[in-house]
Amino acid sequence: MNRSLVGALSALLLGGATLVGAGAAPAAAASPAKAPAKAPKAVNFAGTVALSNCSGSVVRTPGSADTDPALVLSNGHCLESGFPGAGEVIVDKPSTRSFTLLTASGGSAGTVRASKVAYATMTDTDISLYQLTSTYAQIQSAYGIKALPLSDSHPTQGSAINVVSGYWKKIYSCNIDGFAYRLKEGDWTWKDSVRYTSACNTIGGTSGSPVVDPASGKVVAVNNTGNEDGGRCTLNNPCEVDENGAVTVRRGINYAQETYGITKCVTTGNKIDLNLAGCALPKP
Repeated sequence: MNRSLVGALSALLLGGATLVGAGAAPAAAASPAKAPAKAPKAVNFAGTVALSNCSGSVVRTPGSADTDPALVLSNGHCLESGFPGAGEVIVDKPSTRSFTLLTASGGSAGTVRASKVAYATMTDTDISLYQLTSTYAQIQSAYGIKALPLSDSHPTQGSAINVVSGYWKKIYSCNIDGFAYRLKEGDWTWKDSVRYTSACNTIGGTSGSPVVDPASGKVVAVNNTGNEDGGRCTLNNPCEVDENGAVTVRRGINYAQETYGITKCVTTGNKIDLNLAGCALPKP
């Protein structure tokens, strides 16, 4: 998990690596004018947060209400308590962790604070969801910042994405190259991971960054790791494993974990309910 701050200074020393006849046609034969393509939304830092060691974002599901306590999304490996073990799932753990909320330009809007870790794991995926002491409405009233919406559908291969790091205040732009059936790193295995094209050369400290689809403005994944040295399935050197068990190593390529599944596990009041129909997040 080289996307956290661990190893960031050494990464910087290495140059930032890590982690379209004649004659007039009759009017009836003229083709109708096509509507112009919808312009992508301008992706900025508004709604992202900086953690002490990682990046993150204030997010909401399609069913979240303005009066619900807000959620901050980051990686499981960014928890203040350290990496969860393989198979470990954390729910409703008290936390007073603070986050620096960013404006569109990357400046500090203020500080928001957690009341608990609502959910976290590094099994099948690599996510943490902190519940805040503030509601979405309170955050917007106090800071003028809206939460980033979570997409409730699977991301699309080839689509443009932006990885928005609140820690470094840097936005990476690339495309979704494809999906890894399984991504294995050390003791941990993740399912259906997003693989970036090489332009998203994320480094330490970008862990937990929201991966935003500029066409919709929605979060489709959360940045989490990359193969630094060409190692095979070791820490900071994840490998891809296909349905037949064949292993592929892609040195210098980085990855994220899909987030649409989170929306299937959040019920009224922004509560995590792992027993909801369609919820596939691992249970304790």
